Amino acid sequence: MPNGSNGKNGKAVPEPRLPVEEGSGNVFADLGFRNPELLLAKAELVERISDLMAERRLTTAKAAALLKLDPDKLTALLRGQTQRYTLDRLFRFLAALGQRVDI
Repeated sequence: MPNGSNGKNGKAVPEPRLPVEEGSGNVFADLGFRNPELLLAKAELVERISDLMAERRLTTAKAAALLKLDPDKLTALLRGQTQRYTLDRLFRFLAALGQRVDI
Protein backbone atom coordinates (compact mmCIF):
# COMPACT_ATOMS: atom_id res chain seq x y z
CA MET A 1 0.00 0.00 0.00
CA PRO A 2 1.20 3.56 -0.60
CA ASN A 3 2.70 5.43 2.32
CA GLY A 4 0.05 6.64 4.76
CA SER A 5 -2.80 4.60 3.25
CA ASN A 6 -5.41 2.99 5.37
CA GLY A 7 -5.88 -0.67 5.99
CA LYS A 8 -9.26 -2.44 6.08
CA ASN A 9 -10.10 -1.03 9.49
CA GLY A 10 -9.30 2.57 8.50
CA LYS A 11 -6.06 2.72 10.47
CA ALA A 12 -2.76 3.76 8.91
CA VAL A 13 -0.59 0.83 7.87
CA PRO A 14 3.07 1.40 8.78
CA GLU A 15 5.68 1.02 6.06
CA PRO A 16 7.93 -2.01 6.53
CA ARG A 17 11.33 -1.02 7.86
CA LEU A 18 14.30 -1.74 5.63
CA PRO A 19 17.65 -2.58 7.18
CA VAL A 20 20.06 0.34 7.16
CA GLU A 21 23.80 -0.14 7.09
CA GLU A 22 26.15 2.73 7.86
CA GLY A 23 28.73 3.36 5.14
CA SER A 24 32.47 3.39 5.63
CA GLY A 25 32.92 6.85 4.11
CA ASN A 26 34.17 5.34 0.84
CA VAL A 27 31.30 4.33 -1.42
CA PHE A 28 33.71 2.45 -3.69
CA ALA A 29 34.81 0.23 -0.78
CA ASP A 30 31.22 -0.25 0.34
CA LEU A 31 30.26 -1.44 -3.15
CA GLY A 32 33.23 -3.82 -3.36
CA PHE A 33 35.25 -2.07 -6.08
CA ARG A 34 38.93 -2.92 -6.48
CA ASN A 35 41.32 -0.14 -5.38
CA PRO A 36 38.63 1.89 -3.61
CA GLU A 37 41.13 4.39 -2.15
CA LEU A 38 42.40 5.25 -5.64
CA LEU A 39 38.87 5.59 -7.00
CA LEU A 40 37.86 7.87 -4.13
CA ALA A 41 40.97 10.04 -4.58
CA LYS A 42 40.22 10.41 -8.30
CA ALA A 43 36.59 11.27 -7.58
CA GLU A 44 37.65 13.97 -5.10
CA LEU A 45 40.11 15.48 -7.60
CA VAL A 46 37.49 15.51 -10.35
CA GLU A 47 35.06 17.16 -7.95
CA ARG A 48 37.66 19.88 -7.29
CA ILE A 49 38.20 20.35 -11.05
CA SER A 50 34.45 20.74 -11.49
CA ASP A 51 34.25 23.21 -8.60
CA LEU A 52 37.08 25.30 -10.06
CA MET A 53 35.38 25.37 -13.44
CA ALA A 54 32.18 26.62 -11.79
CA GLU A 55 34.02 29.21 -9.65
CA ARG A 56 35.82 30.56 -12.70
CA ARG A 57 32.68 30.25 -14.85
CA LEU A 58 34.55 28.22 -17.42
CA THR A 59 32.64 26.48 -20.15
CA THR A 60 33.62 22.93 -20.95
CA ALA A 61 35.27 24.15 -24.15
CA LYS A 62 37.35 26.81 -22.35
CA ALA A 63 38.35 24.42 -19.56
CA ALA A 64 39.23 21.72 -22.08
CA ALA A 65 41.49 24.18 -23.91
CA LEU A 66 43.27 25.05 -20.64
CA LEU A 67 43.71 21.36 -19.85
CA LYS A 68 44.76 20.48 -23.42
CA LEU A 69 41.97 17.95 -23.52
CA ASP A 70 39.21 17.20 -25.99
CA PRO A 71 35.91 18.70 -24.69
CA ASP A 72 34.14 15.33 -25.01
CA LYS A 73 36.85 13.69 -22.89
CA LEU A 74 36.50 16.43 -20.26
CA THR A 75 32.74 15.88 -20.19
CA ALA A 76 33.29 12.14 -19.71
CA LEU A 77 35.79 12.83 -16.92
CA LEU A 78 33.35 15.15 -15.16
CA ARG A 79 30.73 12.39 -15.38
CA GLY A 80 33.03 10.03 -13.48
CA GLN A 81 34.87 8.20 -16.22
CA THR A 82 38.27 8.39 -14.54
CA GLN A 83 39.78 5.07 -15.63
CA ARG A 84 41.99 6.58 -18.34
CA TYR A 85 43.49 9.20 -16.00
CA THR A 86 46.27 8.81 -13.46
CA LEU A 87 46.42 10.80 -10.25
CA ASP A 88 49.41 12.62 -11.69
CA ARG A 89 47.43 13.75 -14.71
CA LEU A 90 44.54 14.93 -12.54
CA PHE A 91 47.02 16.89 -10.41
CA ARG A 92 48.35 18.47 -13.62
CA PHE A 93 44.80 19.48 -14.55
CA LEU A 94 44.44 21.20 -11.19
CA ALA A 95 47.74 23.01 -11.72
CA ALA A 96 46.55 24.15 -15.16
CA LEU A 97 43.51 25.61 -13.44
CA GLY A 98 45.77 27.66 -11.17
CA GLN A 99 45.88 25.41 -8.13
CA ARG A 100 49.03 24.76 -6.18
CA VAL A 101 49.39 21.02 -5.74
CA ASP A 102 51.56 19.65 -2.94
CA ILE A 103 51.95 15.92 -2.46
